[in-house]
Amino acid sequence: MKGGVIAIDGPAASGKSTTARAVAETLGFSHLDSGSLYRGVTLVGIRETARRGRAGEDPLVVLGPEGLLRAAEDRGLMLQPDGAGFAAYLEGEPVDAEIRGAEVTARVSAISAVAVVREWINTRLRAMVRAGRDVVVDGRDIGTAVFPDAELKIFLTATPEARAGRRIHQRGNPVDSDGLEQEAAALAARDRADSSRAVAPLRAAADAVPLDTTTMAFPEQVRFIVELARPIFGQR
Repeated sequence: MKGGVIAIDGPAASGKSTTARAVAETLGFSHLDSGSLYRGVTLVGIRETARRGRAGEDPLVVLGPEGLLRAAEDRGLMLQPDGAGFAAYLEGEPVDAEIRGAEVTARVSAISAVAVVREWINTRLRAMVRAGRDVVVDGRDIGTAVFPDAELKIFLTATPEARAGRRIHQRGNPVDSDGLEQEAAALAARDRADSSRAVAPLRAAADAVPLDTTTMAFPEQVRFIVELARPIFGQR
């Protein structure tokens, strides 16, 4: 039995993961964060380069894409069920906190742009749905490349300034004009990189429902998606 899929795509810091988790909890689905696997592979690369005495170097140069993925398999990178979602595990230990760190964040975009890495991760995401799970999946190419036949697709956006404020607040730092400007510029640069990359660029699927959350309260955006989903999925 194939599970149902709600695909939520959008740029960095648009609130995809927190929105997807809340939608999943409301509907009784599982939240599947594709970014956790990309970040997990990136963490594998960082650890492996350090083991080889080449800490700080580019994992793609030191290991190569295939070597990086072999290391991910050897080190047991996986997503394990965790409440309404999944948690990333590496070498038998949870690493959700570590994969959100600055070093992983700085390298994940380059690693996630590699075609063989994307296919390795996409295969694992699709296997979870083939196993019969109803999932809310978030990422940048979920509705276009990973699950193009998803029953419901959402493209979540907000202005770079709004996303910057949320990102700074999430870190627990005060939001000031200088910090906001710098963070907004960094996010805009990430948007350009993600949208222009050759492999699975960030873009809205033709049949995705656009949702601009710049001025929306969080419960409002969750309710918007849930109300779209219920007639489609009924009582699962």
